[in-house]
Amino acid sequence: MNEITRLKKSDATPPRRTPMHVRPTGPILPPSNIQGNALMVVIAIMAFLACLTLGAVSMVRATATGWQSQISREITIQIKPSDDLDMEESLLRAKNLALSFVGTKEGMILDDSATARLLEPWLGRGLDLDELPVPRLVVVTIDEQNPPDFEAMRDLLSKEIPQALLDDHRTWVDRLVSMASTTVWIGGGVLVLVFTAMVLTVIFATRGVISGNRHIVEVLHFVGAEGGFVAKEFQKHFLKISLKGSAAGGTIAAVLFLILGAWQANARATPESDQATALFGTFSLGVAGYLGILATMVVIALLTTLTARLTVMRTIDEIDLIRSDPGRSDGLPAS
Repeated sequence: MNEITRLKKSDATPPRRTPMHVRPTGPILPPSNIQGNALMVVIAIMAFLACLTLGAVSMVRATATGWQSQISREITIQIKPSDDLDMEESLLRAKNLALSFVGTKEGMILDDSATARLLEPWLGRGLDLDELPVPRLVVVTIDEQNPPDFEAMRDLLSKEIPQALLDDHRTWVDRLVSMASTTVWIGGGVLVLVFTAMVLTVIFATRGVISGNRHIVEVLHFVGAEGGFVAKEFQKHFLKISLKGSAAGGTIAAVLFLILGAWQANARATPESDQATALFGTFSLGVAGYLGILATMVVIALLTTLTARLTVMRTIDEIDLIRSDPGRSDGLPAS
């Protein structure tokens, strides 16, 4: 009787099942290896060079634009001294003739002290202008939107004051515009070279990673994993690397410009600061410059990710081609 009762209970109560533990899946590619770290360093260096070039081009262009604006706002009347010329009267007369034209705002006669300061870098201090035939200058401010008729002003000055010479600075403006355009083109060429080298580096790095993990790619593809899935895994892997590398390089470039700007602001009126300002302008990028650095970092990350995806898809196509016709494997490029 007890045996029958025990059998009935065993039939009524189902046996307990051992709970299933799903083993967590790991990434297809290792999150960090020597190849990934080396590629991150290369991307950081290239991002630094790209951002440095972009900042330098923006800085030089802004400086050239400032020079161009300052030169365009003024014209200069130069009067050469002669024995039968009353210099002070001629200066005042030239100023009034220039201001009689529509498009002029105000005029200023440079006195002896101002003229001596202009010649001080070449002739030294304590210059006696009465002993040298130094021309005198009249600086006239003009309306950039509605400039005067320079040819008519030049003709009138030459008739009324033969020793007067009008300089509208158009030659200097054209040279500055040409210099700024050349600088922008050179900077753009350097950026293209940096991006090209970066893309080639990513291609070789991606193919190296695929070569080291080719068996994983082939197994996944053989069991039914689509090429887009495998490419997505590689794409995420290289996106993380490129974001870290470009962020490091761009941040270093931005910090460098901030340090140079702080040094220039604290070292005003020193020979080093004056020479650096004369050659490169102010080390201040402004909001637009730093946004350009941020955009460069994003572009580098996107280019790296896109290049990695295209390289993986091409490699998978090669695997499919080899599987369909093994005889073609000799003619395909090595992964």
